[in-house]
Amino acid sequence: MMKVKVILSAVALLFVGFAAQAQDVKIGYTSVEFIMDIMPEMEQIGADIQDYQTQLQTNIQTKAADFQRQVQAYQQAAPSMTEQARTAKEAELTKLQNDLQKYEQDAQVSYQRKLGELLEPVQTKVINAINAVAVENNYTHVFAETAGQSPILLYTKEEDKFTELVVAKLGLKMPTPPAGAPARN
Repeated sequence: MMKVKVILSAVALLFVGFAAQAQDVKIGYTSVEFIMDIMPEMEQIGADIQDYQTQLQTNIQTKAADFQRQVQAYQQAAPSMTEQARTAKEAELTKLQNDLQKYEQDAQVSYQRKLGELLEPVQTKVINAINAVAVENNYTHVFAETAGQSPILLYTKEEDKFTELVVAKLGLKMPTPPAGAPARN
């Protein structure tokens, strides 16, 4: 009987220890995308990336128009060309078409690289603010509200307004949600 009481006491102490440890855990969640969207720097980044995209599209359109002119010129001249000249011109047009496709792919990569370069300082600023707020408010874990399209965190207390704390840390004001819209956490 005494042995059972000792074992039960040990198990009870073990559970009390786990409960005490669990009380030290403070979990927060936030939306990095939301915070970045309301930062004033994003307006300039949006304008810069739009200008860059317009530049790339203009270059692509110019190259595509030049390619089309050469195709049309070939189609008009083809009946009077020798077989050897036609074959050479077709090879040249095929190379131009491949070059145009490669340029379009390179432009897409260049656009993504430029976007990353422009966003990096803002992302760093937001992550540093998240880390500072987590330390200041004794959070043990902070999760992103979304990972891809799926939320990571399934439950959190309504009073944990981590996003608002980070926005305040950055010196920004929370936008007023439209009537009937759920509040951001």
